[in-house]
Amino acid sequence: MSIGPVRLNHAVLFVADLPRAERFYTEVFGMEVAAREPRGNAAFLRLPRSGNHHDLGLFGVGPAAAPRHRGDIGLYHLAWQVDTIDELEQARKTLAEAGALTGESNHGATKSVYGADPDGNEFEIMWMLPRAEWGEDEHAAPIGRLDLAAEVRRWSGVGTAGRLVPGSAAAPA
Repeated sequence: MSIGPVRLNHAVLFVADLPRAERFYTEVFGMEVAAREPRGNAAFLRLPRSGNHHDLGLFGVGPAAAPRHRGDIGLYHLAWQVDTIDELEQARKTLAEAGALTGESNHGATKSVYGADPDGNEFEIMWMLPRAEWGEDEHAAPIGRLDLAAEVRRWSGVGTAGRLVPGSAAAPA
């Protein structure tokens, strides 16, 4: 019998410099620090429209920790979903301004931009097409060039993330 989880609740990263990582995720992602655990040199951050206690845990391990290299065994990246293609466009601009943008792709049912935090932890910011539009991409995992301007023209204003916590300035009305 399988376990049957409903979603990934949070991710936890080891980082070299906890304050630097906190700054990155609060400034670039707009997260807020929900809790701190000084004994573990840890901070727990929440996304502004999340109904979760925390979405990301950061544990500072110090600069002597060996950095991972692409292709090592372990986590490849985290994928953060945005509600609209317009938010993906803004994410691309924000990552570029922060010097954190590393790439972008059209995956058929999802459109993605990629970045890395100051410790080299990779992440994806993605927008998912409405379920009825997946078509042949439902059972495919293509990697193509993203024409974000064309996607914005086609999908602007279409929200697909599901229920968001109301009350945040970033949450759509």
